[in-house]
Amino acid sequence: MKKFLTVLQFEMKEYLSSKGFMLITVLLALVGAVALCAPRFIDMSGYTGVQVVKETAPESEEVEEIEKKLYLYDKAGVIVPELLAAFYPNTEWVMVESEEAVKNAVDAQETEEGYVTTSESSYDYYVYNKAMYGDGTALFEELLRECYRVRYCAEHQLDYAEISGLYTIDITGTEQILNKDSSQNYWYSYAMVMIVFFLIMMYGQMIAVSVTNEKSNRAVEVLVTSTTSNSLLFGKVIAGAVGGLLQMGIILGSILISYQCNRGVWGGKLDFVLNIPAEVLITFALFGLGGYLFYAFLFGAMGALVSKTEDVSKSSGGLMMVIMIVYFIALFQMTNVEGFAMKLLSFLPFSSYSTMFIRIAMGTVEVWEIVVSFAILAASIVGAGVFGAKIYRMGTLRYGNQIKLGAAIKSLRNEQ
Repeated sequence: MKKFLTVLQFEMKEYLSSKGFMLITVLLALVGAVALCAPRFIDMSGYTGVQVVKETAPESEEVEEIEKKLYLYDKAGVIVPELLAAFYPNTEWVMVESEEAVKNAVDAQETEEGYVTTSESSYDYYVYNKAMYGDGTALFEELLRECYRVRYCAEHQLDYAEISGLYTIDITGTEQILNKDSSQNYWYSYAMVMIVFFLIMMYGQMIAVSVTNEKSNRAVEVLVTSTTSNSLLFGKVIAGAVGGLLQMGIILGSILISYQCNRGVWGGKLDFVLNIPAEVLITFALFGLGGYLFYAFLFGAMGALVSKTEDVSKSSGGLMMVIMIVYFIALFQMTNVEGFAMKLLSFLPFSSYSTMFIRIAMGTVEVWEIVVSFAILAASIVGAGVFGAKIYRMGTLRYGNQIKLGAAIKSLRNEQ
């Protein structure tokens, strides 16, 4: 235990004395906390719905701001002028007498869009550069439909207001959610899956590279004579876990606390990603830490199989592939948390670190399921640690070409 604590203290000192590590941690925490205070200083009422009160001169008169100018040639004579302002507020319509005038105005970039009605149910749409998302056709088509209704009612002596009211009746529904709101909880679950994925990938690679560096500069020869391979590997992995949790805890904690302090001025608009229930956070911490430890031990073993840092990616490629497959399956199955695949993955140690807290956040999970899943994960962590330590002990004093994982396992069996 003393040797383990010595290694742990040394590795933790390496993390905490790293200027880059501390700078990124503090910088991201401050940026996140300050960004969530933005509505207190900037008028974001258009998004948050919370009005920022500012003093205005009593004599000033509000002038309707024209946002854009559009060209229209009503060739078919079907447009009801009164509806233009209703459908397109803050828009200046330029009525022209030919289709060529609309085309030339758009081509000269005097307007963003132009329209030519060809019949009561058809039109031509002119645009200079069409955006990838959204265009001006949907709203104009609805305008033509409304114009058709107005004309039809006028021609058949019908009350347009009464008929229009049939289409616009207000329906009020009260939603009573008895357990979980999957649509509301989706985004913070998605974010946490990404966080634990990047933590495992980033710190796992760091552990593998650290082990390989010690082999490449022969420092491990001194280390293994003064301590045990178990103490070395467990010290590295636990230090990485503490460092990762410390960094992520400071960053995520500052963001969540800042949001709770500013939730009122945000109007609750970010609840879907930052208002995380306590039970989900606790599960995320336990299973996320468990998943990190499980893979970190395996990454340490992969690092011990090679003698050059440039070979680490080859050694750990298969492990990284497993992590990525689990990551994408978890994301794709988030819309079906009660499905067989999600339930099965929540009990397997290589995937439960993400799928279990997804099920807790978005579905129904019995207490016994959580206990059994975590027990399996905990046992797997111990197994991965023992296996990783044996590979580490065998691989650290072997130099030269990369040791195949299959050959390493076979060698361990022969030793036994």
